[in-house]
Amino acid sequence: MVTDHYMLQKLCRKYEVKVIIDLHAAPGSQNGWEHSATRDGSLEWGKTQDNIRNTVAVINFLTARYAKNPSLYAVELINEPLAPGVSLNTLTQYYKAGYEAIRDHSRTVHVILSNRLGPMDPTELFQAASAMNETVIDVHYYSLFSDIFTNMTVQQNINFVSNNRSRDLGLVTTSNGPLSFVGEWVAEWSVTNATKVDYQRFVVAQLKVFGRASFGWAYWTLKNVNVHWSLEWMIKNGYINLLNL
Repeated sequence: MVTDHYMLQKLCRKYEVKVIIDLHAAPGSQNGWEHSATRDGSLEWGKTQDNIRNTVAVINFLTARYAKNPSLYAVELINEPLAPGVSLNTLTQYYKAGYEAIRDHSRTVHVILSNRLGPMDPTELFQAASAMNETVIDVHYYSLFSDIFTNMTVQQNINFVSNNRSRDLGLVTTSNGPLSFVGEWVAEWSVTNATKVDYQRFVVAQLKVFGRASFGWAYWTLKNVNVHWSLEWMIKNGYINLLNL
């Protein structure tokens, strides 16, 4: 892992890598999960104006630090805010302030707005995004973390991607609105004793649908000890083929 940010910038320029900065853990935690730095499972982000101002200050610092680097492609203002703990009003207030902080340093960097997780309208951010330039709506699609997937067969999982995910992505992929980004997906599921061919079919179905996102997609993640969560392992072992897209 490269820890020197100057060396990291040099490597990005050398290999023409574009970078998305994503605020994964906001002060107070935006979803109450361990990857958002909660202390005890509570969700405290956005409950005070100081909290929002502190988060905007982080975005301002990061953008100022990297705005002049040609590798910087986008900044995501927050990862996976959870509804109803984070209200739409609070989130849009923060997104507007964060957007302005980014634009103080760059007029061209894309600004990514993460949809809230939970039961909500997937287009709820369109009104706020329409008042901004170069914006992207980020959605995360996992065939996990919900009881509806628990007893699904291989074919049912594939059908869910081909039908339900295709419909959902279509709602946020428009010709005149913000761009759409499947910012997290993985070829893991609740199916037991799945074969390599089963995984390959599942991958193909997801790539076919998620490839329609106008800003692209990102697999979660590049390297992981759990092999199906590791894009590197999946490619090296023939589960994912990106050459025939």
